[in-house]
Amino acid sequence: MGMAGASGTISDEELDLLHRYWSAANYLTVAQIYLQDNALLREPLRPEHIKPRLLGHWGTGPGLSLIYAHLNRLIRNTSAEVLFIAGPGHGGPSVVANVYLEGTYSEIYPDISRDAAGLRRLARQFSTPGGVGSHVGPATPGSIHEGGELGYSLMHATGAVLDNPDLIAACVVGDGEAETGPLAASWTAPFFLNPSRDGAVLPILHLNGAKISGPTVLGRRSDDDVEALLRANGWEPVTVSGDQPEKVHRALAGAVDDAYATIRDIQQIARDGGSGSSKRVTAARWPAIILRTPKGWTGPETVDGRPVEGTFRAHQVPLSGVKDDPEHLALLEQWMRSYRPESLFDDDGRLVPELAALAPEGRLRMGAAPWANGQPSVPLEIPDLAEYAVDPGQPGSTSIETTKPLGELFRDLYTGTADNPRFRLFCPDETNSNRLGAVFEATDRCLMLPGQDGGDGDDHVSTDGRVMEVLSEHLCQGWLEGYLLTGRHGFFASYEAFAMVSASMTVQHAKWLQHARELEWRSPVPSLNILLTSTCWRNDHNGFSHQGPGLIDTVLSLSGEVTRIYLPPDTNTLLAAAEHALRSKDYVNLVVVDKQSHPQYLTLAEACAHAEAGASTWEWAGNEDGGTEPDVILACAGDIPTEEALAAAWLLQRHVPDATVRVVNIMDAMVLPPRDTHPHGLDDATFTSLFTDSCEVVVAWHGYARSFHQLLHGRPNPERFHVRGYSQQGTTTTPFDMVVVNRMSRYHLALEALRRLPRQFAGAEGLADHCNRQLDAHAQYIREHFEDLPDIRGWVWSPPQS
Repeated sequence: MGMAGASGTISDEELDLLHRYWSAANYLTVAQIYLQDNALLREPLRPEHIKPRLLGHWGTGPGLSLIYAHLNRLIRNTSAEVLFIAGPGHGGPSVVANVYLEGTYSEIYPDISRDAAGLRRLARQFSTPGGVGSHVGPATPGSIHEGGELGYSLMHATGAVLDNPDLIAACVVGDGEAETGPLAASWTAPFFLNPSRDGAVLPILHLNGAKISGPTVLGRRSDDDVEALLRANGWEPVTVSGDQPEKVHRALAGAVDDAYATIRDIQQIARDGGSGSSKRVTAARWPAIILRTPKGWTGPETVDGRPVEGTFRAHQVPLSGVKDDPEHLALLEQWMRSYRPESLFDDDGRLVPELAALAPEGRLRMGAAPWANGQPSVPLEIPDLAEYAVDPGQPGSTSIETTKPLGELFRDLYTGTADNPRFRLFCPDETNSNRLGAVFEATDRCLMLPGQDGGDGDDHVSTDGRVMEVLSEHLCQGWLEGYLLTGRHGFFASYEAFAMVSASMTVQHAKWLQHARELEWRSPVPSLNILLTSTCWRNDHNGFSHQGPGLIDTVLSLSGEVTRIYLPPDTNTLLAAAEHALRSKDYVNLVVVDKQSHPQYLTLAEACAHAEAGASTWEWAGNEDGGTEPDVILACAGDIPTEEALAAAWLLQRHVPDATVRVVNIMDAMVLPPRDTHPHGLDDATFTSLFTDSCEVVVAWHGYARSFHQLLHGRPNPERFHVRGYSQQGTTTTPFDMVVVNRMSRYHLALEALRRLPRQFAGAEGLADHCNRQLDAHAQYIREHFEDLPDIRGWVWSPPQS
């Protein structure tokens, strides 16, 4: 294998120390994978020193440790603030080894001390019960990224440096990871990073050529091809390659030094041009490093006559039979002793002083980087919601585009944080479509590329814009996650159906938060706030492809400690939900509301009280006299379901006046489970006060019926809840026809309520006939007139008895 790259100025003495430091990290990586005792090989290796189950991944480790050591050198020479992001999925033991060598690990976990006893515990804890896993997860100091699901490292790095001018996010991208769609999209970062106000991302694409059992695409491509790929996405790459440590060290040192100098030059030029000057700032060609080294470098070259180093066989545990096979055990001892541990650690098991001196100090250590722990975090100052509140008048008599005032709140958050930017909206090309366009009164869409026709063909697009629009749900959510995990605030707004594109990211982020909350040393971070609009009920011309409420089901499957689901029925409840979400920490807040014009029901004071309760009886919508339990309860969650349930209640009261009807609106879906299932769960007495213990409940639900039934598990008599929701029926049709084809229309709800009444009431038969006739008339009318019936389009809530 050849070698190319920048020529370093590293001295022979420094190179020797750097190589020994790398050897120490490699040694500790191997020790973690294999050993439960004799961690420093102070005696010959025996089978009882080997763990009973060998789990872990060696192949990517040497590359990660090599990069970590060279970044340490850069930090010591420049005092740069560097955040280390390990993209390769199973690089945990090598990153833990480096955080241990720099001292941070022992400060956070004192029992993993910097001596022989601590080294033994370090080895024993890896991939064992009660220990640490093979990913760089929340328990790893300095990390904001877990590679358990590949593809997100570079977008997390990009989000981390937005509005973070002094930070460099050094992101190691594995060549297996580089095959994922999210990572492929992430290379576009230079077109969205503004060097006048943002930090820098330094991608290090590590090509070791193989995945778990086969070759990688980029690993088999030529240097010219890979460099062209990066160059086309705005980077200026340099390739460092080789299998001779001395030459690779020199070349990588030069490449890292040159990259840092280029980053600072780009930033100085942009910042000297004046703050926020879009005329002086254009897309920079940021440096990137392509590192080609053998997979499993410095490990066994062959095992059982088959090549290992440089092949896929080095990916996991190169020597799998060491406990039972004497030849494998001898090979392992030979491999580990090749690092000369006696020259790396003193008699007490401490890293020798000349190597310990290579690590940065204090907060400059990458394991101690404050940005990796959500610090410093400055709360948002949220304006008074009264400035954006809607006066509903008589409930249901006023209609507005529900999300429009929220856009005005976001606009003022941008304005209010101009001196200390810490809020951003991330949205896949849909900001205006989602009725959040008021933000463009305060800022623009960010794009570092030249404007069309000198800018005249663009609408609110500039290099100093801070609304992040790119047609990728992965990028929008990933950028926001990196932004949040480094202590800032924001919202990800998406069409409901396409939030499923990044649903797995939501799962992974929730898992991160769940485990991070268990670590006392980790600071809380602002919540991941997801706003879903263009919902399954109102995608008039887009049709079936745009209809799917599945993210609710996804979030419901996650830990109740970190998940919240809000279904505000109108604007004022949406404002209350958004304020709560922006103030919260360590949650995934899912807010689902349509962008179209809908009836408004609650004053701001009523909305805040309703949001606080999570579910309330809307007394004005029912006809109870307070003496006995209602004959039937109509419950609703979501804006369209609320409108249909109210219309059904109106029909029942108008046609069957002797039947008593209660209307319960559910805004916080998590109040439905018992409190021992979710902290928002209503206590038994409150649940009973809303739904009684025995009354039949007809439910209009925004999502799939199964998810509502899932929420009720553990409540008394859940079979009395009869849920109508989205049933995977959709097409290009009228708004009302969507609720008809899914059998959640006011007529279907009224018919269901009639079936559930405890006895026969006068007018019930007439109402049933009316509902069926209306459904027939609807089917004929929309096909002839291409719009809903006048009775539907013109319906407005009014007191039914008037």
